Amino acid sequence: MEMMSKRICVIGGGAAGMMAAGTAHLYGANVTIFESTDRLGKKLAITGKGRCNVTNACSTQEFLENVTKNPRFLYAALNAFDTDSTVSFFEGLGVKLKTERGKRVYPESDRAKDIVDAMKNYSSGAKTVFSKVKSVRQCDDGTFCVIADREYTFDSVIIATGGKSYPLTGSDGSGYKLANRLGHSVTELIPSLIPLESSSSLCKSLQGLSLKNVAIKIKTSDSSVVYEDFGEMMFAHFGVTGPIILSASAHLRNYDISTLTLSIDLKPALDEKTLNARLLSDFSANSNKDFINSLGGLLPSKMIEPFILTVGINKRKKVNAITKEERQRIIKVLKSLDIPLLKYRPIEEAIVTSGGVDVKEISPKTMESKILRGLYFAGEILDVDAYTGGFNLQIAFSTGYLAGKSAAES
Repeated sequence: MEMMSKRICVIGGGAAGMMAAGTAHLYGANVTIFESTDRLGKKLAITGKGRCNVTNACSTQEFLENVTKNPRFLYAALNAFDTDSTVSFFEGLGVKLKTERGKRVYPESDRAKDIVDAMKNYSSGAKTVFSKVKSVRQCDDGTFCVIADREYTFDSVIIATGGKSYPLTGSDGSGYKLANRLGHSVTELIPSLIPLESSSSLCKSLQGLSLKNVAIKIKTSDSSVVYEDFGEMMFAHFGVTGPIILSASAHLRNYDISTLTLSIDLKPALDEKTLNARLLSDFSANSNKDFINSLGGLLPSKMIEPFILTVGINKRKKVNAITKEERQRIIKVLKSLDIPLLKYRPIEEAIVTSGGVDVKEISPKTMESKILRGLYFAGEILDVDAYTGGFNLQIAFSTGYLAGKSAAES
């Protein structure tokens, strides 16, 4: 007698869900994806500013060093499907990839849509139901009853609903409630990789201005450095954002943000002595000009007036009248422009949710629940997160692959 193929339900049609569904189908299962929005891969389509940073071309050890929460839990998943596997996977589906600064891997076309289409193609053996799952319960015979647009029965369930950020893409936190009702603990949910708000009026006057090649430090009230980085950031009406700010936010979960200060070194390549010589040279060339007209070589034009307000020198003062003490003040602000921080932006704006289903309750070798046989988890719903650079998507692909394979084979 021919055995019936295993019936698997995947809740969530994002990166982890499509990977789990495609893999489970590949291993012979009969798979149904439930997606609460009107299309698959909605969040995937907007990642990396619409370019989609699919992975990071680094070793597994380097990869785990970039995971900020529960890295050891990911060993088995990365062994099953590592960063090289992701590159081969997409190239096998016809998507050419390229590696950029920081080992970030993108589609050669710079179009996230190509990644979404490849994932849809990979998971096309699964049936898709565009309906929100209202509840999941395990029946006496060990099968699962899933209530969506109607009632369904499955042998296994994989929850891959994403985090709580980007609710319009379907990542609205509903998966945590499903996990909770099935007996799982959910750790505290806080935003990670998120812009930071400031009470400083300077940010509002500089909104839209991007700064490249700056160094930042985030300091406590006693000037201890919590985090430092180098790269690109941007001012916004509410505060600060951009790659190095998003990365910094992942380190602040144990601090009261309102007690921290962001210190920006606008000229990290120059020490104070070299900067002083540069100022003297610029001032000498502009000696009869007003102070406001002498900074064009040092600062972006949008920054000049707010900078002058910060150093507290009259903008109409002639350059040849600027004192040594005032010059020292200018150097101090160029090397350490301080922005008091206030709080995270709302969690809905986070790229990643930190926190999730407690990994102590999940087998790292299979992604199966230790509490309920036949229940699996994949992707951002897990209490695992990492820095920007393709790491979080790789976690989705690795855990999705392992959950799909394990569910189909068990």
